[in-house]
Amino acid sequence: MAMTPEAKVKKKVKETLHSMGAYFLQPIGTGFGSMGAPDIVVCYKKFFIGVECKAGRGKLTALQQDNLKRISDNGGLALVINETNVSQLRELIETWIKE
Repeated sequence: MAMTPEAKVKKKVKETLHSMGAYFLQPIGTGFGSMGAPDIVVCYKKFFIGVECKAGRGKLTALQQDNLKRISDNGGLALVINETNVSQLRELIETWIKE
């Protein structure tokens, strides 16, 4: 079974986070969960990070935008990662932590 473009992005994100030693989980979107929650929730060096993965021209839904804004408003890092910036994930996180 072939992976979707978004699944490929998620796989690369998880590989990067694993190599960094970060704790992360991938919430499953069900009727019992939080709608619009980031695809991957991360705790790294005492910091909270929400990662929304997109592929191609994928756009954030209003709920996804709201959740990422709430993360940012509360001092966390909210990222939208796609094929064009997935290789920069480690750098984005490390730079943000140093600020």
